[in-house]
Formats: sequence, C-alpha cells, structure tokens
Amino acid sequence: MPLTDDTQRFTALSARLTGFDGEDLTATGLAEVYRAVAEEELGAVRYERLLREWGERAAGMDGEPGASARAVTYLWYTGSWPGSPPRLVSPRAYAEGLVWRAAGLTAPAAGPGGYGSWAEGVGR
Repeated sequence: MPLTDDTQRFTALSARLTGFDGEDLTATGLAEVYRAVAEEELGAVRYERLLREWGERAAGMDGEPGASARAVTYLWYTGSWPGSPPRLVSPRAYAEGLVWRAAGLTAPAAGPGGYGSWAEGVGR
C-alpha cells in the first residue's frame, strides 16, 4: 500500500521522535494505522499543530505539543495509545512495538511457537 503525503509527514515526524528511521517504521506496516490513531486521539487541530510545530523545532517541545509528541512516541514503542488504561491498537501493534526491537527481543507470545513455547523442553 503506497503511503499518502500525510502518512509520509507522520512517518518523518515519528522517525524524529523514536530514533528509528522512516524505512524501519514503514516496514512495521503500521504507519497509516498509527497516523489514523494519532489524528483520532489528538483531534485534527492538535494533530496538525504537532506536525507543523515539530517540523519547525529541532529540540523537544513543552506543553500540549510536547504531550502529543510523547503520546505518538508511546504509540510506536508499545502499540498502545497512552491513557488510563492505555488503548491497545491491535495484537499486531503489540508485537511490532519498537520497545522489543530496541531491546533486541521478540514480544512475548508473538514469536515462532506462540504462547508458552518458551516452556517446551524446560527440564527435559
């Protein structure tokens, strides 16, 4: 699926926020999904403000844009939108969370063998 201009803008912002390059983020297959989640959760005005202001600043942001930037970063790393409780986007988003890549791990219950495969062969 080709990326729209809006998704490319969101991916470029996300690369700056997460420290992963745009190709890595696109390879998750979740860039458009996360763009839609961010726009829905932030609302159109806050979402556009984040894209615009982050593009104008090289350093971190305070206030509302900073909170929005942290929420997008949280989304990429965990597959969830922050809140009480956090909103899990999907099981796939959990498995593709950047936290697992950053740690050099596979998400529990998401790798080959599925749930409980770690226990097979234990003590044998």
